[in-house]
Amino acid sequence: MSAERDAVVVTASRYPHGYASIRSLADCGLHTIAAVADESLSVTTSRYCDESVLVPAPSDLPAYKDSLLGLAARPDVRTIIPHRPHDTYLLSKFADEFDRHTDVVVPDLERLRGVHDRKHLAEAAARADVAIPDTQLLGEVSDWSGNRIVKSRYNLLTDEYLEDMAFEDSGIAKSVEHIPAGETPDIDALVEKMGHEPIVQEYIDGEEYLFGALYDHGEPLGTFQHKQLRGDSYTGSGGVYRESVDIPELEEAGRAILDELEWHGLACIEYVEDAETGEFNIVEINPRMWQSLACATRAGADFPAWYWYAVTDRPGLINPRYETGVSTHYLYGELEHLVSIVREESPFVERPSLPGRAAEILRSCYNDPCFDYLHLDDPRPIARQVRNELESAVISRLG
Repeated sequence: MSAERDAVVVTASRYPHGYASIRSLADCGLHTIAAVADESLSVTTSRYCDESVLVPAPSDLPAYKDSLLGLAARPDVRTIIPHRPHDTYLLSKFADEFDRHTDVVVPDLERLRGVHDRKHLAEAAARADVAIPDTQLLGEVSDWSGNRIVKSRYNLLTDEYLEDMAFEDSGIAKSVEHIPAGETPDIDALVEKMGHEPIVQEYIDGEEYLFGALYDHGEPLGTFQHKQLRGDSYTGSGGVYRESVDIPELEEAGRAILDELEWHGLACIEYVEDAETGEFNIVEINPRMWQSLACATRAGADFPAWYWYAVTDRPGLINPRYETGVSTHYLYGELEHLVSIVREESPFVERPSLPGRAAEILRSCYNDPCFDYLHLDDPRPIARQVRNELESAVISRLG
């Protein structure tokens, strides 16, 4: 591909990682294109976003794929960086079509299945001798004496993994069910809710961590770690307040599973540090940029720039060192955290005090005033997000 092709497509959504990538790539002097399904998204107002292009939502997967392929075919576009759950799947499944036009760093379909299929991932973890919660298919479980979690077997439900699913019906099953010890769930109801036979994992109590990596055909180009200080739910989930760390045992665990998979491309591995054993247990692997990317880029682990260096055959420009102790907030996620205290419940996690947690969030924002969307040199994205959320609240109230 010609070195003169300096446009990069970022598949942005309402989450802040697209914006983090746009800022990073603009700092590299690249032409940034935000591919969005909603033109009102905050990222489109950024001074660092050179161009926004309206594409169908991934829920209309054939149309979404065709739109990405159209962007890839533009003479100025060099690469597409996957941010949405469907992206890596499309870039891998239709590699022959995308490779005619653009350079990407994604795994082949066989390796992708190894992380999308959480049952296969558990088998790979066993081969790599790294910790992962005991994982069984729902129909295989006969003993419900311990605390269990039921969740989708697949990160992404697609025709590649489920025989009775058409390509255009691909989707995401986000539901996670907490089953307390001694309680036997309604198997048929869970299968119907998930749309397939889900997996059951033992519940591991402990603090959550993230290990991010960019690999080139089995070789690490750069890695990053953060500790999740607060998630978008009080029970866990995506990190909205995080701090960069460097823990040798976590580095060893992250590299071991990716080495076993002979990984190629981006990987976001979520871990739980077992409160009893101290082992880092794999929760899941997402083969794309992650929601809390801004923590990595602010700490110096500049994954969007690293991805650009990888696709342009300049891995020697990647400096894998980063600063520890860097904390960032996703403000809307902090609000979601407070809402979860009111609306959600779990038999495993004690519900915190709403006023106490709100005060805790305010203190941390004061002590660590670094934010995913709020930047003095680029105020329009946060202003747009506030406007969008206020409009959404009014419409919901009136509707």
